[in-house]
Amino acid sequence: MQLDDFDKKILELMQKNSRIPTETIAEQIGLSTSAVQRRLKKMREEKVILNEIVVVAPQYLTHTMTFIAGMEIERDNYEVLARFKAWAKAKDNIQQIYYVTGQVDLMIVVTAADAVAYDAFIELLMQENPQIQRVKTHVVLDKPKQSFYVPLKEAQQ
Repeated sequence: MQLDDFDKKILELMQKNSRIPTETIAEQIGLSTSAVQRRLKKMREEKVILNEIVVVAPQYLTHTMTFIAGMEIERDNYEVLARFKAWAKAKDNIQQIYYVTGQVDLMIVVTAADAVAYDAFIELLMQENPQIQRVKTHVVLDKPKQSFYVPLKEAQQ
């Protein structure tokens, strides 16, 4: 799907607040409400919009700690990597997975109730994924910014 400037403006607003009323979007970008609704429907159908999420206040969560773990895989083994990605996608406490360059092969963002629960999770991870050779963990002390907002590409001239 080719995005025009109106689509991009809609996405910019939606990334910041997915509950923004279509009427408000229409007013801000200069389209009718029905035009915005049609564009949103098409972007959802075409998988431009992959998901719309709810961010829950921390006091309502059971997993209040966040850990960032770097993992080394035994050799450059793409089969092992694919198996681990599938395993990790099925774990609700793994929020993000990154295949990276540098001293580690993978970075994951994990939530847990506390350090003991995290340690038990890592033990399970290592048991069920024996090709993971090493895990280097960083405990998140503060989250001064947490966002999935990403600027959109400029329109082609």
